Amino acid sequence: MNQVAAQFLTRSFAFSETIALLLRRGDGVRPQQRIITVDQVLQARYMAWLAHQNQTGANIYVSGNPLIPGSRKRTKEFVASVRHLYIDIDTDGEARLAALRASDRVPAPNAILSTSPGKYQALWRVAGIGFESQEQMLKSIAIAFGGDTACTDRNRVLRLPGFFNQKYSPAHLVTVEYPAERTYLTNDFKLDQIPATRALSFDANAREVSPAKHSLSEEDWGWTLSELSRGKDAAQLTRTLALRRSDKPNPLYYAQRTVDMASARLWLAEGVGIDDIITMLEVRRRFEIPGAVCSTRAQEIAETAQRMVAHRKMA
Repeated sequence: MNQVAAQFLTRSFAFSETIALLLRRGDGVRPQQRIITVDQVLQARYMAWLAHQNQTGANIYVSGNPLIPGSRKRTKEFVASVRHLYIDIDTDGEARLAALRASDRVPAPNAILSTSPGKYQALWRVAGIGFESQEQMLKSIAIAFGGDTACTDRNRVLRLPGFFNQKYSPAHLVTVEYPAERTYLTNDFKLDQIPATRALSFDANAREVSPAKHSLSEEDWGWTLSELSRGKDAAQLTRTLALRRSDKPNPLYYAQRTVDMASARLWLAEGVGIDDIITMLEVRRRFEIPGAVCSTRAQEIAETAQRMVAHRKMA
């Protein structure tokens, strides 16, 4: 029996619970899905079948939440309850995982899967969370820590550790560690909620765009300048802006850049030297962006803000 997979399943679900297994190949073959109870999966013959499928090219996934007994599908209406919150970290994996571990906004994950080189899935076992709250919290976690915002559905499947990720050559063994044991409640997560509307409140005096016609990005710029000038925390502004602009392909990148560009603009107006601005931007994002990239990015933002100021003076 695959002991790693068995341990993960028994830590995540009760023996009698129904789960979905998804076997997906990269050669155009239609995925296979099995709706099955945990105790059936744990039988030696079934584990041997999964191992054979994996060795012949199938990637093995498991549902993040249990399904209603007797289900024939893995669609949302067949999810029985919320068992996990999770995040897919596919870029800057080491830095973003380190930021997640160090953050006081989320507790220690119950499981961290290494799904491929530099890519991770983190899971928190939870209780007492409804479906709507789960999907909102999933999106908040993804935005806060640079995860994949598309991977926030309650019927999501996750890689099953103990099997190989066959997308790579050689195949990558999916491993798992268990940093925490407890089951978490909503109050254990200090997350910003996604508002029902993206509408922002603005200070007309701080806006640098025409009130008659402006884009959402221009509104974001005016609002960010206003909030920073009032002394609002840059980290909080970044999270709020990322949540409000979840329509962006990469909301966190967009929010970080908008907040940092506005900060540089205000610092220049206050007479702060460009070298000091670069240093302050580096320090602000040092736990979110890898070192070399963080340094180059800070310099580029400071110089861009300097050109913006010079152009405005010439206009």
